[in-house]
Amino acid sequence: MPQQTIRFCIRPNGAVEELVEGVQGVGCIELTSSIEARLGTVQRCTPTSNHYQSAPAEIHQNQASNVSLQHD
Repeated sequence: MPQQTIRFCIRPNGAVEELVEGVQGVGCIELTSSIEARLGTVQRCTPTSNHYQSAPAEIHQNQASNVSLQHD
């Protein structure tokens, strides 16, 4: 299984950008939902083409998705 990575960029205005790599399909949403709930309100979600691919039953590959969060 490829490495799953979540990268965060905190902007000077407090907005948090999240980038997920190594997850295909809706696994990205499953992986990040609890983190996003703690960080604030999701302002925008921009899935990549890998988000729309079906994830194999036990193998997740190369997914990147950008999410912008605003701290409440």
